[in-house]
Amino acid sequence: MIAGVLIQPLRQIPDERGKVMHMLRRDDPWFEQFGEIYFSMVYPGAVKGWHVHKRMTLNYAVVVGRIKLVLYDDREDSPTRGQLQEIFAGEDNYVLVRVPPGVWNGFKGLGVGSAIVANCASEPHDPEEIMRIDPFSPRIPYDWSLKPG
Repeated sequence: MIAGVLIQPLRQIPDERGKVMHMLRRDDPWFEQFGEIYFSMVYPGAVKGWHVHKRMTLNYAVVVGRIKLVLYDDREDSPTRGQLQEIFAGEDNYVLVRVPPGVWNGFKGLGVGSAIVANCASEPHDPEEIMRIDPFSPRIPYDWSLKPG
């Protein structure tokens, strides 16, 4: 587990009409502050990454489909520097994943349909605050290909 990353199971309330999927409340102990909410759609097999934020905390939840979220800790002062973390999230593992500033992240769509990832970010988007690199860059030691299990 990467230092500062939180994986919090989330509540779903199903009934015969559908369900309510909780994500984040301002009185949750892990809530920091509100910046913006956005949704990212990812197609099956597509990779969105790598990116890292200087100041922003991310709060991801997958409301439709399934993804593999991969984190890489490159923070100089972190006790988990150099570690990777894979998190499989989606309707079958409905969790909130809090990613602190300075942790690289990317995700890959899994399954046969598109996935929708919600992010409640601690700050509004600022292009000066984010850094991006190619998902297949050797800078991060991760292979996005399917791993036989």
